[in-house]
Amino acid sequence: MVRLLGRSGTRSPLRPGAAPPERQRRESGPSRWHPVAGLRSVLGGRSVAAQVFLLVVVIVLLLVVAAVVALVLQVRHDTTQEARNRSLAVAETFANAPGTIEALESPDPTAVLQPRAEAAREQSKVDFIVVMSTDGIRYTHPKPDRIGKKFVGTLEPALAGRSVTEQITGTIGPLVQAVVPVKAPDGQVVGLVSAGITTANVGGTADRQLPLLLSAAAAALVLATAGAALVSRRLLRQTHGLGPHEMTRMYEHHDAVLHAVREGVLIVDDEGTLLLANDEAHRLLALPADAEGRHVLSLGLDPGTAELLASGRVATDEVHLVGDRLLAVNQRTTDRAGVPPGSVATLRDSTELRALSGRAETARERLNMLYDAGVGIGTSLDVTRTAEELTELAVPRFADFATVDLFDAVLSGGQPDAAAALSRTALSGVRKDRKDAPLYPVGERIRFVESSPQGRSLGTGRPVLEPRLSGAPGWQAQDLERSAQIVEYGIHSLITVPLRAGSLVLGVVSFWRHEKPEPFDTDELALAEELVARAAVSIDNARRYTREHSMAVTLQRSLLPRNLPEQDALDIAYRYLPAQAGVGGDWFDVLPLSGARVALVVGDVVGHGLHAAATMGRLRTAVHNFSALDLPPDELIALLDELVGRIDQDETEEEGSAPVTGATCLYAVYDPVSRRCTVARAGHPPPALIHPDGSVEFPDVPAGPPLGLGGLPFETAELELAEGSRLVLYTDGLVEDRERDIDVGLDMLREALSRSGQSPEATCRTVLDSRLTARSSDDIALLVARTRALAADQVAEWPVPADPAAVGKVRAAVTRQLAEWGLDELTFTTELILSELVTNALRYGGGPIHVRVLRDRNLICEVFDSSSTSPHLRYATMTDEGGRGLFLVAQLAERWGTRYLPAGKVIWAEQPLP
Repeated sequence: MVRLLGRSGTRSPLRPGAAPPERQRRESGPSRWHPVAGLRSVLGGRSVAAQVFLLVVVIVLLLVVAAVVALVLQVRHDTTQEARNRSLAVAETFANAPGTIEALESPDPTAVLQPRAEAAREQSKVDFIVVMSTDGIRYTHPKPDRIGKKFVGTLEPALAGRSVTEQITGTIGPLVQAVVPVKAPDGQVVGLVSAGITTANVGGTADRQLPLLLSAAAAALVLATAGAALVSRRLLRQTHGLGPHEMTRMYEHHDAVLHAVREGVLIVDDEGTLLLANDEAHRLLALPADAEGRHVLSLGLDPGTAELLASGRVATDEVHLVGDRLLAVNQRTTDRAGVPPGSVATLRDSTELRALSGRAETARERLNMLYDAGVGIGTSLDVTRTAEELTELAVPRFADFATVDLFDAVLSGGQPDAAAALSRTALSGVRKDRKDAPLYPVGERIRFVESSPQGRSLGTGRPVLEPRLSGAPGWQAQDLERSAQIVEYGIHSLITVPLRAGSLVLGVVSFWRHEKPEPFDTDELALAEELVARAAVSIDNARRYTREHSMAVTLQRSLLPRNLPEQDALDIAYRYLPAQAGVGGDWFDVLPLSGARVALVVGDVVGHGLHAAATMGRLRTAVHNFSALDLPPDELIALLDELVGRIDQDETEEEGSAPVTGATCLYAVYDPVSRRCTVARAGHPPPALIHPDGSVEFPDVPAGPPLGLGGLPFETAELELAEGSRLVLYTDGLVEDRERDIDVGLDMLREALSRSGQSPEATCRTVLDSRLTARSSDDIALLVARTRALAADQVAEWPVPADPAAVGKVRAAVTRQLAEWGLDELTFTTELILSELVTNALRYGGGPIHVRVLRDRNLICEVFDSSSTSPHLRYATMTDEGGRGLFLVAQLAERWGTRYLPAGKVIWAEQPLP
């Protein structure tokens, strides 16, 4: 069928089944084509096949001739170039051969060089090797009678020390020769050597190859002619021997018939490419001008129609909606013997079914919009964004403008107050200049009057339809000036729907019609109510999440330290970054200890929400209480581990409570006197240490199990820190991420710390500006501490002999030291404190005993002894002779206490400096 339709796709206007007169005389069908008659037709030159055959033969002949000439010229050029190279190489080789210079300087150069030259000539396949003097007199020659005669050629470049190659006519005929100088060791030219090949030998190779080239060209011509004959024979069969004029006339008839019919015709091949479309098909399908030759799926057709045409399946009166037309499509395949595979489709306009199809399409669009509302509204737990998603979905599919107004309390997660004002939360419109529309802008606070559609919706909890705003006086009462502007702008119809979540009315949604001339109807009112009902669920969920999130944030911020305590041992800087979603359980603290020491703690509770924040607060409070006992880091973490275990045990007994899972902690104590830092950790990332020279390392601190697991002891690591070192503590949110391993994060942290500034603030800023926190899904706590050290003149220490008389010597030494420090005002109280503490150590403690006084922010007095017995404060009665010493110490000192050591204890007391 495709063969008969040709370009235009209809049958020939000739009698069905009849062939043109010329073809009827030659054949009765394609299957009876005779080779002799076909050859005669080709040679006759009347058919298209004959013309193609002659054109192909002429082109192939010209290409073969051009190729033969080019090959001959190329071969001769290559042969000549080879002769030049060979003659130059032979001449240079002979000129530089051993003994050539000595032979030239001998009394009879010919006797020595002639045999050598002839032997070299025969081996190198050149026609001559001539050795001559600098005057050009030959010493050697293939023909002995030429020896002693003048050389024919150019000698000047060779006499100047350069080789020369040329084509000349010499004594033995036309030739290619090279002249090379023979140089003495001092560089002087003492002779010349020439080697050459005659032109007859140069061109001999080309002449020998010419028959082969001509044979190959003849074979190529024969093969090309045979191929052209086969192509022409196939073309002759396909065109049935028609000439150009006959085919043109036939196609003109086909075009006239094809484009005159009032039914669309499409021809598509088996790969889905559109081969032909008549005028009616272009009109019905609104096809582009260049549709033919393109795939039907790329023509912008309705998906159902495009799928039918591309599939090639059989269809009978299948109805498709294309634009505003209903088309009945009939399609049949062309897979028959002798016909290329494909399909032919006819289109017929069926406008009588348009109304029914329009209603079905409207219902389908509304269902699709409700489905999109279910999956597209509420993608985030943000009230404002959820309201924006509702307006973006409604415009322009349902309305030309859409607004959402919510009570202020809803935006902050609270319960709506019917007496409060509303805020315009979202606004979308079909026009890009919607900000110029006379509607209230986003952020505007609004109080709707009771007679307005929005006021009635809020009051009754039911939707309101105003088909024509220009005739609605209750709506105009809201704002006379703005109402007039809205009507003048072209907004003519309105639907308002309350946002209801159970018994709560969260706000109101308004749908405005502007560009569509039809007013809203009752069917669209029902659709709007369903659409808003689905959005209300998502907005209420976002409101509840906002309330919980606000409570968690408030709780967490109240539990984190607001101000760091004053101390001189460390310069501190910190940062806290909350998680992108939810509230985490990361925390940190700085705790001053006795003896000018400072404790640094960083912890992390896995998870988000109120439970994580509350657990973090409990752990931070526990660390505060345990640190007051002046415990070593490993003992403090052990107590914290036991506490978490008890919390888990208590909470698992209560149905629905969540245990503390994944809590980690790192605790470090820095002593500015010894510059030593003791560190222990429970499942927490290791600290980073920046040395004063800028180098970064991660000290090897034993990693204990996370808190609450129990069963394993915790170990400590003791680091000696140079003054000016920076200790960096952090939580795992800084170095761990779902998309990278912790080792990668540690390497990135090392790189960021290596280029940070010297101050703790600069270090925090550099770390947070790096790629580490670019996409963190967990909260981050970062604590940077730069170490200080107490100078030697701020520390005084004395041993105390086990003799009660030594107390007076200690008082005298302390008095002198306080005088040096300019603290004479504290002499009396310090003497009294040390007298009581040293006397108690001598009476109840064990040796050795020594006293240390530190001048820091406070004056600190410490008495060391080897006893592990801690003194207790007592209130002596009137009749008691003792028991008032520690009471006096507690009254005179700002703080006092006991710190246990591996080999004893320390009783300390602090006094504020004047």
